[in-house]
Amino acid sequence: MRAVVIKLGGSLAAAGTLRSWLDILGSNGGGRGIVVPGGAEFADAVRVAQRRHAFSDRAAHRMALLAMEQYAAMLVDMAPELRPAESEPEIEARLAAGALALWLPRRMVIADTTIAESWAVTSDSLAAWLAGHLAAERLVLVKSATAPAPTPSAAELAALGLVDPAFPAYAERAACTLVYCGPGEERRLAQALQLG
Repeated sequence: MRAVVIKLGGSLAAAGTLRSWLDILGSNGGGRGIVVPGGAEFADAVRVAQRRHAFSDRAAHRMALLAMEQYAAMLVDMAPELRPAESEPEIEARLAAGALALWLPRRMVIADTTIAESWAVTSDSLAAWLAGHLAAERLVLVKSATAPAPTPSAAELAALGLVDPAFPAYAERAACTLVYCGPGEERRLAQALQLG
């Protein structure tokens, strides 16, 4: 699929930079961008609740998927040009209409029993999984933390703690170009959204 999967980190909201990234997506991503929401403070609340109530990682994983969808609801409110989609046909329809697709992950992720239901698989790995599933041309990670330049490999990002432990394997299976955007690198995102 001629598309770019963009993981928007939940920490961008706390960093106060989310609006500028959404503006770049709105100006450059129509018809090719598929946004994957992070979990933001909604996923943090799941972690706190799991420590308090000792429920299983399986339950926590499913709650974290709902946390991603809560963040997605916030993103749609901030950027109405984002069009929610929870299946591959819906994603294709959003892009065909020239819109930005906003992935709601719960349905597709739960349907794939090969995805581990643990904290080792967060929204970063799910973005890589989606990029591979759709055969996207690029996977872009937008985060509030700076990474070494030039863009490090998936394994280096995991070693630095910038992505979850499962990410390198999912990124390798995705077999697409990986781009990392940190603070002040909006131009890099705009460039990554341009497909030749």
